[in-house]
Amino acid sequence: MPSWDLRSVFFFKNFGGFSQSKNGSSQKPEAFAGFSQLFLPLIAHKKHQARMRGTQLGSHTVRSHGMTVAMTHLHDWLILILLLAIVVILNAIHPFYRFIGKDMMTDLKYPLKSNTVPIWAVPVYAVLLPIVVFLLVYFRRKDVYDLHHAILGLLFSVLITAVITDAIKDAVGRPRPDFFWRCFPDGKEVYDKWGDVVCHGDKNVVKEGHKSFPSGHTSWSFSGLTFLSLYLSGKIQVFDRRGHVAKLCLVLLPLLLASLVAISRVDDYWHHWQDVFAGGLIGLVVAALCYLQFFPPPYHVQGWATYAYFRVLEESQRTSQAANTVNANVNNTHSAEVQVESQQNERNHHAFMGISLSGDSGPTVEDLESGRR
Repeated sequence: MPSWDLRSVFFFKNFGGFSQSKNGSSQKPEAFAGFSQLFLPLIAHKKHQARMRGTQLGSHTVRSHGMTVAMTHLHDWLILILLLAIVVILNAIHPFYRFIGKDMMTDLKYPLKSNTVPIWAVPVYAVLLPIVVFLLVYFRRKDVYDLHHAILGLLFSVLITAVITDAIKDAVGRPRPDFFWRCFPDGKEVYDKWGDVVCHGDKNVVKEGHKSFPSGHTSWSFSGLTFLSLYLSGKIQVFDRRGHVAKLCLVLLPLLLASLVAISRVDDYWHHWQDVFAGGLIGLVVAALCYLQFFPPPYHVQGWATYAYFRVLEESQRTSQAANTVNANVNNTHSAEVQVESQQNERNHHAFMGISLSGDSGPTVEDLESGRR
């Protein structure tokens, strides 16, 4: 308790002692009224802190506010479905079949190998792994805004990256480093009268051979894992200027994984280095933009939670302050009534004492009349 509160307590105790009358009676209602009036603001402050702790500890859970938050962002979820449909369409259409002459085949004769990182593994480490981390954080903090916005931002990051990547793939139509063996699986080259290739390999394999730029594995990896890295940076407050390098190593692990995936694409001869560089850049930029839509920058003092969390916290504080103001007005009114009543009782007491004293030592009416006579 602050020192001024202690002084006030002692003041009221002393006041109660000095307010006793000569006959030993004390004015208890006035003392107790002042004492209760002193602690009413403290009790209200404690209740306010309890409400604030309830909000900070996650009173807004999936069960209580999950549907409300999801419905608030209903249009965002609909846009995600639209983006997913666009990705399916972009993968179904044929990419641009650019001119590939015989002299250009010199750099496209790398061996046809299988993927070190299969296509099905990309959503596992780029989408499911971050979601598992989000769930672990939610079980710790019970913050529905953090869980919802993290998942929504991650899906936006991955799907926007996929749309950009596949659209550029179809528009550019750059051949992969192993295009020769895709086009001529038997090694027998065939060209038309203009010198362009006439492929006789599997159509789907040839179609995939025209989707080198940019790297889809790389862009997907960097979009999902960069989002995870930014998320972890904010949660463990990497940039708190305390020099904890262990935190920095932790948030760099997702980026290292994405970089290894990118390197594997070059080692498998599925992409040129330019493809990997462009895919990584696309994933990084889109992930950062999507993250900042829902979270403050990781280096910010409030980077550990979402913008929505702080909005709810601010609204809760305003509501609590308004309630405290109303309670303070009520308490002031009650205090004024108590003071008026105490003053009235004091006046009545003094009036009574004045009458009794006049009866003991003052002249009587008979004495006054006899003096006149």
